[in-house]
Amino acid sequence: MHPVLEKVTEEIIERSRETRSAYLARIDAAIEKGPHRAKLACGNLAHGFAACAAGEKADLAGSEKPNIAIVSSYNDMLSAHEPFKDAPALIKQAIKEAGGVAQFAGGVPAMCDGITQGQPGMELSMFSRDVIAMATAVSLSHNMFDGALYLGVCDKIVPGLLIGALSFGHLPAVFVPAGPMPSGLPNKEKVRIRQLYAEGKVGRKELLESESQSYHSAGTCTFYGTANSNQMMVEIMGLHLPGSSFINPYTPLRDELTKAAARQVLKFTAQGNDFRPIAHMINEKAIVNAIIGLLATGGSTNHTIHLIAIARAAGIIINWDDFDKLSRIIPLLTRIYPNGQADVNHFQAAGGMGVLIAELLKNGLLHGDLLTVADERGMQSYMQEPRLIDGKLTWEPCPEAPLDTEVLSTVAKPFATSGGLHVMHGNLGRGVSKISAVAEEHQIVKAPAVVFDDQDDMMAAFKRGELEKDFIAVIRFQGPKSNGMPELHKLTPPLGVLQDKGFKVALVTDGRMSGASGKVPSAIHMCPECADGGPLAKVRDGDMIYLNTQTGEINVLVDEAEFNARTPAVNTATNHHYGMGRELFGAFRRGASSSETGASNLWAED
Repeated sequence: MHPVLEKVTEEIIERSRETRSAYLARIDAAIEKGPHRAKLACGNLAHGFAACAAGEKADLAGSEKPNIAIVSSYNDMLSAHEPFKDAPALIKQAIKEAGGVAQFAGGVPAMCDGITQGQPGMELSMFSRDVIAMATAVSLSHNMFDGALYLGVCDKIVPGLLIGALSFGHLPAVFVPAGPMPSGLPNKEKVRIRQLYAEGKVGRKELLESESQSYHSAGTCTFYGTANSNQMMVEIMGLHLPGSSFINPYTPLRDELTKAAARQVLKFTAQGNDFRPIAHMINEKAIVNAIIGLLATGGSTNHTIHLIAIARAAGIIINWDDFDKLSRIIPLLTRIYPNGQADVNHFQAAGGMGVLIAELLKNGLLHGDLLTVADERGMQSYMQEPRLIDGKLTWEPCPEAPLDTEVLSTVAKPFATSGGLHVMHGNLGRGVSKISAVAEEHQIVKAPAVVFDDQDDMMAAFKRGELEKDFIAVIRFQGPKSNGMPELHKLTPPLGVLQDKGFKVALVTDGRMSGASGKVPSAIHMCPECADGGPLAKVRDGDMIYLNTQTGEINVLVDEAEFNARTPAVNTATNHHYGMGRELFGAFRRGASSSETGASNLWAED
């Protein structure tokens, strides 16, 4: 085991000792040896199985068969979640055949960041994670269940499901993916058309045709944004069946994996001999594995927020310094768009999660001694991949080496020697930067600030031709307290156009960028946010800013006394609290914690 990995893990364990112990004490108090429904009064139980078939009523009235909750984020608008429509029937039949009962416990909301990107609805996105966590808790609150299956894929949805699952940490859990859509229009071509549209060289018709060829069928979008980072993260923590993250939907193998996940959770209930509650599975080592997977694959910066909230739900305290320290030792092992031209289907074909995990394990860069949902408890089980042989699901050893070294590489020959996620720090506060997709010549920018309080104002300035110069865009009042912290992905094409023209450009914000953000250097999630009096609110047009994503420096080059004496600006964008449901989230905005503490409202004691 790499000494830095050991040291960071020990620091997290020590930092979390009090909160983790308190969490586990609550979980252990909730564990029941028999079915949880046995605690219900007869009237409660009768309500719980009133709609069941006669045979299921008899099973649930008895005290032998475990009852498994299905919590799903299905809707037929999200391409990634549409395949879940058939999953409950598959799961119920598989569990019935294996000697249990399953009930659809509840659905959770699932919004698509791809649809709301740049729209008012995007300002609900970050808070939807906490809503999903709460909806998961409501789904399980009937106390009818002895285990749970969680069906989710995208952005805030998997983190929300996992936070909710950890609240019910006394129950065993298996997460069930849906899989990516087949590859469509190559990512390089999609980006080319987007930039042409930003320049006014093609119209909406051509842009829509390009986008429709890229996002073209059921399944997860194939670029490596937050959704696919979720799938990687859940598997490397041991909550997916080995090798199941990136199997396409509506294939026989996908269906068999869904049924296998259903059978698996039955093995781990308290009624059996191999009790595996999720609270005991998601420990400090599992959280560190998730960070390592994020760094090794160049995953979404959104997880520098989500993982902190997930860890907190398990009583574990992590911070951005943990990400930064691990980034220095974890090499970049994948090239998946936006950190390359390949998509997740190419990654899967090159060896996928099995080869990635094997490479990290054999080089002492991953914790192997986890309790997982595989039959064998350690991460060694994840060095396998699923196969259908004569219609029967089986697991075989993964390839011994990557099958396409342009997409998936080795520790000996990495794409970069560090994971490419750095903590940014200086007189503008603390933030994060993802540089795995940023060319080296663009990783350091010194340029005057151009300040905006609304991303639409920057778009308008670009269209007027006012940004044809070196500059660092400062997008203020984009933190969770200001407007819910929407992603600012629609700024990527115009900034990319200006960069391609030879201008030195960068972005600094207390908001987020999309998991698809790529070649433009940035410092994002800046803390404290402007609504909390953060120093970004003191930056003025023309102030020189020095951004060095290699060393993590982010400073405004203004005399210290003069800068400190400035009065922070007042938010000029006043139209972000009403419409499209935003008026319902005022309490969420007021109560949100900082980005570095998970941008969450869930823990009142904090």
